[in-house]
Amino acid sequence: MNTSDILSRMLSMVPQGAGMELPPKVFLDMEGEFVDFVEGKSLTIRYPNRERYSNPFGFMQGGIITAAIDNTVSPFSYVIAPPSITKEIVTKYKRPVKSTDEYIEVTATLITKTEKYLTIRGEVRNVDGKIVALGDATSVFIKNKH
Repeated sequence: MNTSDILSRMLSMVPQGAGMELPPKVFLDMEGEFVDFVEGKSLTIRYPNRERYSNPFGFMQGGIITAAIDNTVSPFSYVIAPPSITKEIVTKYKRPVKSTDEYIEVTATLITKTEKYLTIRGEVRNVDGKIVALGDATSVFIKNKH
């Protein structure tokens, strides 16, 4: 399954009238590429490592890594639960993303689902498949005002 197939399949699963721009501009800016989607289980997205994402040491900046986590857990949340927004992401960095790493891959998996919120783990891996960061995102469901 390629990027457009995964995106089309996921968009068809988003509730009608959710009032969301999908994919959002930040996702497009980061050039995310859908790699794998297992319905109800996981979503994996690849993000290229751009020179403009580097910190002063030449490693990918932590905020960019967290943005990649958010850009992965959010679309996954839209197809496993009612519309929600990210309330918190706690990111733990394990190793740097080097300038020689062409990309990172983020896999989102569901940890917790309640009546009010979701917790989704974003596991970030480098080109060698080593974990570079883990991010636990808590999203709260948007209440319908009608």
